[in-house]
Amino acid sequence: MVRVAASASDLSGLGLLTWVYPPGLVDRVVAACGRSEQRRRLLPARLIVYFVLGLALFSPAPYLEVMRHLVAGLRGLGLLGDWHVPAKSSLFRARQRLGFEPLQVLFAATAKPMATESTPGAFWRGLRLLAVDGTCWDVADTEANQAAFGRPGNSRGTGRSAFVQVRMAALVEVGSHAVLDAELAGCRTGEVTLVGRLPRSCGPGQLVLADREFLGVPLWRAFTATGADLLWRVPANRVLPVHKLLRDGSWLSHIHAGGSATAGDYRLVTSLLDARRHPARQLAALYRERWEIESVFAEIKTHQRGARVVLSSKTPDGVLQQIWAHLLVHHALRELMLRTAATRQLDPDRISFTESLLWTIAYFPRGKFT
Repeated sequence: MVRVAASASDLSGLGLLTWVYPPGLVDRVVAACGRSEQRRRLLPARLIVYFVLGLALFSPAPYLEVMRHLVAGLRGLGLLGDWHVPAKSSLFRARQRLGFEPLQVLFAATAKPMATESTPGAFWRGLRLLAVDGTCWDVADTEANQAAFGRPGNSRGTGRSAFVQVRMAALVEVGSHAVLDAELAGCRTGEVTLVGRLPRSCGPGQLVLADREFLGVPLWRAFTATGADLLWRVPANRVLPVHKLLRDGSWLSHIHAGGSATAGDYRLVTSLLDARRHPARQLAALYRERWEIESVFAEIKTHQRGARVVLSSKTPDGVLQQIWAHLLVHHALRELMLRTAATRQLDPDRISFTESLLWTIAYFPRGKFT
């Protein structure tokens, strides 16, 4: 459990990060990943975890500027003594020692659903709304990154894309925009493969929305086996034979591994088979909520990371560390926004992500590190 700060100013900057990710939790994660120090260092692992999160929060600010922001809060609380900001090369080595695993484990330990049934847009007829989709991150063009992640083809015919890319699939809570789970791989790994690893975070009482490229027997079975219900778009050329016509105009059908049809109307399939409890027209209107996951990707990659910013790490471990850090910072910001919305009895959509990010950055030095 994380402690709740007493006031909004306590939830700014470093205070926000240590509220959502308390030092004790960070220390346990670091120890579990085998990154605890054997000797006292100028840059202990706990400090580097918060430093990496600071790099994501202040993206694309340079190393030393972020570290100066970080230590300003510590010095203001009299926690630094004669400690000084180390050289940039020392920060590079400290990041390498830490690796990406502690950030990934910290995300897995804290990325839980945030919304309650009173959160506007979070539930429909008692079902928590989730969405799955994928996106790609542009990363530094180095031999190591290219070997690990690959480079997509270029539609302009030059043979290869300008950037090496990491593919990410994510499971998102629609009402809060919280990322609940994510899978990362090279760009040659397909979205369907990565999304196939996300049912581990699904279960009864959830309704998972997905676009047409994910509709297939193995993936459908993997998600429904968890007890979750599904509402997915159907590819235009997919055959859905009518086995039983229902009174609301929808029909029961079976999904087969093959089959095609000519392009037609916009169609959806669902595991919710009670037409009285879950009318087709309401489901069709509800499906528009799937687009919320596109807004989440924009929040992380455009507003938080920065538009057209390329992840700067020159090693695969560094790249993965940066991505997990961005997901952790986004989670913290969304936690703050949901708290603010609940306090003011507002729909979370009424709280601006960009303004929340800028406010957090502006008040960063006031944070607490205890």
